[in-house]
Amino acid sequence: MAGKLIYFSRHGETDWNVSQRIQGQIDIDINANGRAQADRNGDKLKSLIGKGAGFDFVASPLRRTRETMERIRARMGLDPYDYRTDPELMEVNFGDWQGYMLDDIAQERRDLVEARARDKWNFVPPGETAESYMMLADRVGDWLKHVKQPTVCVTHGGCIRTLFYLIEKMPGHEAANLSIPQDQLLRLENGRLTWL
Repeated sequence: MAGKLIYFSRHGETDWNVSQRIQGQIDIDINANGRAQADRNGDKLKSLIGKGAGFDFVASPLRRTRETMERIRARMGLDPYDYRTDPELMEVNFGDWQGYMLDDIAQERRDLVEARARDKWNFVPPGETAESYMMLADRVGDWLKHVKQPTVCVTHGGCIRTLFYLIEKMPGHEAANLSIPQDQLLRLENGRLTWL
């Protein structure tokens, strides 16, 4: 990771974030507060890197990350739509649990909710496409290997959690439970992560 310079932003807040409904890879829009968070992150990024000359701009293809990126780029004085998307940056897939509240799932499958609480890093929810955080870390790690230039990346809370495992060598159970703000930037520089 040495030599890489990446600024990460989590997508702005959604109504499902507020209600703690599991989003995963379901396409949800950011809300008014989320748009304000994206604008602030854009202002902060502009103060740090100006118009980002020489930077690659990449986002998860989900609507909440794309709108966040478009607002960030607009605040930087750039064409909002001149960036690329990469599916490796999508949120962890929660399989059959996407769209539900953990409390609702616990009513029917308390055993699975308790198993997740015991080992959130390695737990795979039911469903063919479901992933664990460890599987997500493999996906994000593959993406990181291919970053060749300074980059601005808009992604998801799960993906950012895996960065602390991959880069800071944080134990998986700690990384899986990190609170990831939506109104701050995370900088990777000289192999270290710093919240801004």
